[in-house]
Amino acid sequence: METTEAIKQTAHQLIDALPDNATWETLLYTLQVRHDIEAGLADANAGRVYSTDEARTRLGIDQA
Repeated sequence: METTEAIKQTAHQLIDALPDNATWETLLYTLQVRHDIEAGLADANAGRVYSTDEARTRLGIDQA
């Protein structure tokens, strides 16, 4: 888990990287994508992953 200081630094970097014409929606989308990626990496590092076949089975998708 990141420290508050690290989160703030990352947020500043993301904001600084936005184009000059960025909207609030662009900012929120950028922050959400970063959050989702971090959460996915944490899940993967903790072993909370499924193979493609297992995911397809759990979702009821035919194995083509």
